[in-house]
Amino acid sequence: MHPLAEKIIKTLDYHVKKWLIKFRGLIYSLDKKSLTQPIFIIGCSRVGTTLVYKTFSKSRHLGSLNKETHGFWVNLHPLAERNWESHAINPAWANEQDKNVVSRYFYTLTGKQRIVDKNNQNSLSIPYLYRLFPDAHFVYVKRNPGDTIDSLINGWGKADEFGTWSEKLPVKIAIEHGKYRRWCFFLTQGWEELSKATIQEVCAFQYQTINEAILSAKQLIPSGQWHEISYETLIEAPVDEFKKVFTACHVPFDDAMTTHCQSVLDTPYNTFSAIGVGKWKNSHNKEKISSVLPLIADVSHKMGY
Repeated sequence: MHPLAEKIIKTLDYHVKKWLIKFRGLIYSLDKKSLTQPIFIIGCSRVGTTLVYKTFSKSRHLGSLNKETHGFWVNLHPLAERNWESHAINPAWANEQDKNVVSRYFYTLTGKQRIVDKNNQNSLSIPYLYRLFPDAHFVYVKRNPGDTIDSLINGWGKADEFGTWSEKLPVKIAIEHGKYRRWCFFLTQGWEELSKATIQEVCAFQYQTINEAILSAKQLIPSGQWHEISYETLIEAPVDEFKKVFTACHVPFDDAMTTHCQSVLDTPYNTFSAIGVGKWKNSHNKEKISSVLPLIADVSHKMGY
C-alpha cells in the first residue's frame, strides 16, 4: 500500500473511532446501557490470566479493551484514598454511581453491554465487583506455586513494566538490600512489613494473600457464575479447556474460536520463557523458591496443588 494511502486510512480510522465513542456516550446518556453478565478474569499475576483474557477478547460476542484496565479502576478509587493499604476496593463503596461510571466506560469504548475485563489487582475486589454486577461471571486462573513465584521474581526485575504505578508509595522499598526499589504487581494488607524482605518472601506473600482473598470471595459467588481453570490443564488441552469455560460463561464457542485455540500457544502473551510446567525446578531461582514453598503449602493445597 502506498504510504500516503496508508496514512489516510489510519487517520480516517482514528476519527471514526473517536466519533463512535462520542456517539455511544450520547446513547448512554439517553439510555443507560448497564453491563450485562460481565466476565472478570481473576488470578495472581503471572499465572496465565492474559492468555485467558486475550482468548475471550477474540469472541465477537464480547466487548474488550484488549489491555489492562488497572489505571481505570485505580482512578475510580485512588490508592492514596485507601492509605496505600491494598488494591482491594471496599465492597461498601459499590453503588449506583460506580456502576454507571464502569458501564459507561466499557460501553462507550467497546459498543457492547457484555464485556470481558482483566486486571490482576481486581482479584482482590471480587466482593465489590459482585455487588456492582450481581450477574457477573468470574474466571479464576490458577497456577502451581513454584512456577508462579519464579515468574513473579523475574517480573520484579522488570519494574519499568510492573512497578510504574508504585512510585508514590509512602514506604521506602529496599528488598534484597536495595536490589528492588519499586513495588511490583499489587498491594495486599501487610505489604509494608516486607519492604526490606527477600524477594522470595515477597513473592510468596503475594501468591498466598491474593489466592486466599480469591478463595474467600468464592463463597459469595453463585456456583454457576464461578469458573476455575488451571494453567497446567489449559496448556495441555487449550481447545477443550477453553470450550468448557466459554460454555460455562454462556459465550458461544464457534468454529472461529476453535481454530484460534488450536494455535493459541504458538504466540505466547508476555512470557519470560518457553511455555511449560515445572520450569522453576531448572530455574536459577530454585533454591529461593524451595525455601518458601512450605510457607504457602496451606493455600496451595486449597487450590489443588
